[in-house]
Amino acid sequence: MSTTEPLQIRELDVRPALRAGEEPFQAIMDAVSTLAPGQSLRLIAPFRPVPLFSVMANRGFAASDRAIGNGDWEVTFSPVAAEQDDRAGLAVGSSPSAVSWGTPIEELDLRDLDPPEPMVRILEALEDLQAGDVLFALLAREPVFLFPELAKRQHEWAGNFDEPGATYRLLVRHGGGSAH
Repeated sequence: MSTTEPLQIRELDVRPALRAGEEPFQAIMDAVSTLAPGQSLRLIAPFRPVPLFSVMANRGFAASDRAIGNGDWEVTFSPVAAEQDDRAGLAVGSSPSAVSWGTPIEELDLRDLDPPEPMVRILEALEDLQAGDVLFALLAREPVFLFPELAKRQHEWAGNFDEPGATYRLLVRHGGGSAH
C-alpha cells in the first residue's frame, strides 16, 4: 500500500435539496470549506451549474463536467496545483497586475449592506468610471457572485480578507467593457 494514496473525492448530490425548493449554494460552500488540502469535490446536479465554475475557479478549483443522463450532471472540482500567491496574500483569482494599479479614485464602505446591495453598488459605481480607473470597496463577505459579473464586463479585480478575517477588501480596475 502506497503512502501517497490519493484522497477520496467528496461527493455532494444537490438534486434532493433542489427538488425540495432549497438553494444549495451554502451547502456547496460548506462542503468546499471542509475539504482536506488537495481533496476534490464531486457535485451531482440536475443541470450544468455554469455560474459555479467561476466561483470555484476563484477559490482555486478547476472543473471537469459530464452529462450523466436524464438532464443530470456530474462536476468534479479539483484543486489547482497550489501556486501560493505571495502578492500581499491576494485571493486566488486576483489579477497579477493589481500591485501596479495605483491609487483608487473611488472608495466604498459596503460592510453594513446585505446582498445583493454591495454588488449592485459596485457595478453602478463602475459605470461612472473610465477604463483603467480603480475602485476600492470594503465588504462584510467575499463577493463570490460579483466576480463572474466583473469578468463578463472585462474588469479586473484583486481582493483578500483583512488580518482578523472580518472585512473583505476589494480592488476593481475598470477594463473598459460593459454589461452589454
